[in-house]
Amino acid sequence: MSEPITYLITNSATVFGILALILGVVFYTHKSDNRYLRRFYQFVPALLLCYFIPSLLHTFNVVPYDYPCTDILSGAVDAGSNVLSQCQAAADPSETKIKASGANIYYVASRFLLPASLVLLTLSIDFGKIKALGPKALIMFLTGTFGIVIGGPIALFIMSIINPDVVAGDVWRGMTTVAGSWIGGGANQAAMKEVYDVSGDLFSSMVAVDVIIANIWMAVLLYMAAKSKAIDAKTGADISAIEDLKATVEKFNRENAKNPDLTDLMLILAVAFGATAFGHVAADAIVPYIETNWPGASDYSLTSKFFWLIVTVTTIGLYLSTTRLRHFEAVGASKVGSVFIYILVASIGLHMDISAIVERPWLFVVGAIWMIIHAGLMLLVAKLINAPVFYMAVGSQANVGGAASAPIVASAFHPSLAPVGVLLAVLGYAVGTYAAWFCGQILMRVAGM
Repeated sequence: MSEPITYLITNSATVFGILALILGVVFYTHKSDNRYLRRFYQFVPALLLCYFIPSLLHTFNVVPYDYPCTDILSGAVDAGSNVLSQCQAAADPSETKIKASGANIYYVASRFLLPASLVLLTLSIDFGKIKALGPKALIMFLTGTFGIVIGGPIALFIMSIINPDVVAGDVWRGMTTVAGSWIGGGANQAAMKEVYDVSGDLFSSMVAVDVIIANIWMAVLLYMAAKSKAIDAKTGADISAIEDLKATVEKFNRENAKNPDLTDLMLILAVAFGATAFGHVAADAIVPYIETNWPGASDYSLTSKFFWLIVTVTTIGLYLSTTRLRHFEAVGASKVGSVFIYILVASIGLHMDISAIVERPWLFVVGAIWMIIHAGLMLLVAKLINAPVFYMAVGSQANVGGAASAPIVASAFHPSLAPVGVLLAVLGYAVGTYAAWFCGQILMRVAGM
């Protein structure tokens, strides 16, 4: 028998502190003026490191995600006498896993911080400003969403013809997390992971597909941004609305910028976690009712408490964005929400097995086909409605990259336009859960053909 696996750290508080340190180092170095670090981050996204570094803790047996009782009872894992006694007392040890440090942190992050972040990220939606962008901006954004929703199932179908083994089994489940990420962002991605019960190994591969394919497309968009004047002149696109928008955005930023005080931050937390509490109450009430009156709803993930939690808090966030609470964005509501998201990202990394990436290289082909469908549809519609490159690029990146990178693409056209990228990306957070869930339903049916 092989030597038992002994994990170095099993205390949840210690693991959480390590994750905080990792995030701090990543963000500090990402903002560094050191030319070597700046060059490094040109090729390696900070978000990927927030997943990847915590995954090393699990891969190299520093931190366990959970304790399979069969491994503990067989002696393959040395988790300590306390965990051993729990497994010995389990009714069915073969089906039992004892939650460890990584699982505990992920549970808190996914059930408390994730829904709170969704409230804060959707809180800042200003439907008036979105309308002021003009129909072409919204058409391009929604085209991007539609391209991702249909692109995934088409890529799955194509690969099932080319190499069916690649997309056999539960691969469709993993693709729902890419849909969540490419329509909304990390929060929606994590939501799909829970709703569709995606395994850690599969999720690891899908994160790699997501980040690498998305960043290749972002590089293409940045190149197009540098050539935008020539492209728009050649196509005859009207860019006057963009020039007006620059002035409007700059004025809004000057008039609403404010440093938050303690009261502002406490109220932000009150809104976020108050809505989260209501979401849990609603989910606890809705699911038993559906299970009793609509047993077949489980085929549509409608008996998942996590699904109703996410839908409820997203809806609350959308409603609150029409009230005065929307102005909490001026004091950093979305920044607080982003902090929660990155804690969640790091906790997800704790149960990623990085070896799964090299085991599924064909999944990158699936991702590439998916992105080509999205990109092709974006370019086609932009040509049909004579949309400026700015609307096409930001509309696409607001879907694929979310609030982390849409401002980068927007600012490549003009620094004052960066908030436009955020604005459309926030819209992606709002529709991401619904659209990704719908994409998942199509993927499930394509996989079952």
